[in-house]
Amino acid sequence: MTIDLFVPCLIDQFYPMTAMNAIKLLKAAGVGVEYNPEQTCCGKFAFNSGFIDESKTLGEKFLRDFPNSRPIVGLSASCVGFIKTRYKELFYNTSLHLEYKRLVGNIFEITDFLVNQLHQDYFEAVFRHKAAYLDSCSSLRELGLRNEARQLLSKVNGLELVELSHPEICCGMGKGLFAVQHEAISSSMAGQKIADALDSGAEYLITNDIACHLHLASYAKKQGLPIEIIHIVDVLTSGWE
Repeated sequence: MTIDLFVPCLIDQFYPMTAMNAIKLLKAAGVGVEYNPEQTCCGKFAFNSGFIDESKTLGEKFLRDFPNSRPIVGLSASCVGFIKTRYKELFYNTSLHLEYKRLVGNIFEITDFLVNQLHQDYFEAVFRHKAAYLDSCSSLRELGLRNEARQLLSKVNGLELVELSHPEICCGMGKGLFAVQHEAISSSMAGQKIADALDSGAEYLITNDIACHLHLASYAKKQGLPIEIIHIVDVLTSGWE
């Protein structure tokens, strides 16, 4: 099997090694990986900011960037969730109706793809730390994913996985625009999420959503808090030579 890798713009700009690790992880799962360097943004941030025409333009480009019928594997739950739930609003009953239907049926968040499509969950990773997993709103409410990441993390050697007291509560990113328009509330919510992780004894907070990741990492760094935010891909490839 060969897949197309969807690297969200925030990973491309801020965490490019996570994308490189994703390629290693997928190849370890026996999957061929194609990457189109012309890909950019899926249109999520424009859509959530009310710029529907601009979002549609980006969405049209995204459809052109992924023209094949093979699976598309994305590295951020909110981006995949946006495509699956909002492209219908942009392209239903348009000239791109068939293209959007094909793409929406072919795109998967990476933990979903590994567990539910490939049925693989062990990659010989070694991560000797105590960590909690962050259930992003997009994972839970748009993609229906909760157990997939935990199944993968349960097979990581040396990892002590602990649960947050309130895993279902939003981290405060709020699809991007909320964090800008309501900075004080957003920061308070981030602080509560980080406090929850610290109370659990976690050294790391593991994510599958780059928007939540960047939001919480920025808060923790600014406040000088003793916790690191890490993408699940980087955990699943830890300890590899």
